[in-house]
Amino acid sequence: MAVNTDRAGNKPLIERRSIDYIPEAERHGRLFSQFTLWMGANLQITAIVTGALAVVLGGDVFWSLIGLLIGQLLGGGVMALHAAQGPKLGLPQMISSRVQFGVYGAAIPIVLVCLMYLGFTATGTVLSGQALGQLFNVSDSVGILIFASVIVLVTVLGYRVIHWIGRVASVIGVIAFVFLFWRLMSQTDVGALLQIRHFSWSSFLLAVSLAASWQIAFGPYVADYSRYLPSNTSAVKTFFAAGAGSVVGAQVAMILGVFAAASANGQFAGHEVAYIVGLGGTGATAALLYFSIAFGKVTISTLNSYGSFMCIATIISGFKGHLTVTRMQRLVFVLVIVGAATLIALLGQHSFLGAFKSFILFLLAFFTPWSAINLVDYYCITRERYDVPALANPNGRYGRWNLLGISVYVFGVLVQLPFISTKFYTGPLVAALGDVDISWIIGLVLPAVVYYLCAKKWHSAVPDQLILPVEQNSVVQPKTSGAGRAAAQA
Repeated sequence: MAVNTDRAGNKPLIERRSIDYIPEAERHGRLFSQFTLWMGANLQITAIVTGALAVVLGGDVFWSLIGLLIGQLLGGGVMALHAAQGPKLGLPQMISSRVQFGVYGAAIPIVLVCLMYLGFTATGTVLSGQALGQLFNVSDSVGILIFASVIVLVTVLGYRVIHWIGRVASVIGVIAFVFLFWRLMSQTDVGALLQIRHFSWSSFLLAVSLAASWQIAFGPYVADYSRYLPSNTSAVKTFFAAGAGSVVGAQVAMILGVFAAASANGQFAGHEVAYIVGLGGTGATAALLYFSIAFGKVTISTLNSYGSFMCIATIISGFKGHLTVTRMQRLVFVLVIVGAATLIALLGQHSFLGAFKSFILFLLAFFTPWSAINLVDYYCITRERYDVPALANPNGRYGRWNLLGISVYVFGVLVQLPFISTKFYTGPLVAALGDVDISWIIGLVLPAVVYYLCAKKWHSAVPDQLILPVEQNSVVQPKTSGAGRAAAQA
């Protein structure tokens, strides 16, 4: 079967494609690379801090772990449904939004996604800068600049190198996390922590929301890393490979964060990197742990930067027409993106960062409706039957602006506002819910229902089958498959 054949051996190290369709002759890779990529992306310090928040903000260990797991499974399911689209369409995730929003209209959610990932890159760069600063005995600012240089290099090289980094990061991450867990267990009475069980709906829902939001945030670019797989790759297997890697990696990291915060006696918040490394020891051991933290952030920060590059190229191509990105143009794009994130990191590494992270979490409300609309359309309305060439034609099947998709999207954003809880903005109904942010639930469920009901009645004509671009050296027969629908039911 094609999914088991790795045809990457004769492919160039530097990625040649950008947002264009990946021809069948250039498809390569194995499903296992999806698992390792997303596990490596989640075995990192920011996931540890996210898990720790469940305890720092009032939850106990036992119910926090249960809530985090439920959130991982719910959010990971959404993320993996997006991943399953990649092999079938051969396209970056956000360009497929033109089906639901129009060729021009898709720029609306894409701009907001760019801003969000710019912020995630900046916050990750701060933590990595701290680790590199300790590792090389330099200031945090120098550490930030070193880390940014690495991100530029890996992002410019592209798809194959990103997957290779993901595999290495998975191995290093597993070794580091096993060691840290062993050290934590030897220093802490974990059994006693698990015996403290004070159930609170607000704390429990907070844990669920933290994990679910973490997973859903990968939705806008997860298919960017599965689109090179052969088109006959099972959608169900892609769903489980990407979803399992992300859920396992994030849950392991967040479990460590929960136990670390619960045993820290108030020393964790504000000293996250130093405290985690301190669990492992000093000297050479500490140096290796600082390296593993920085290397672990390389994967996710590269994903954020690469995803931002794809989003910007998608926006430009929507208004300009077909866009061919040269390697030099790619370098310029990446330098601008990483440069902006680095500037934010340098300015915000002390007092500004907390407020900026709240702003980024606020931006999550702007793409959960996008996720709901995209998934409902792909799996329930069009049922994988996209006209891929028409995605580049504003005068074609999908038009410039799709008022149905845009209207439901605006509704999905507005309906979340009463339930959002961040330092940047807090909705009027949050207090009544125990200060728990459930906006992600509202932002997924209501737009999904409204879009399904409206699209069933007013959706534009759907092709009878998936229409792919005509390839120069081969004839690809479009076909309709139930694999994607099976993934949606998984």
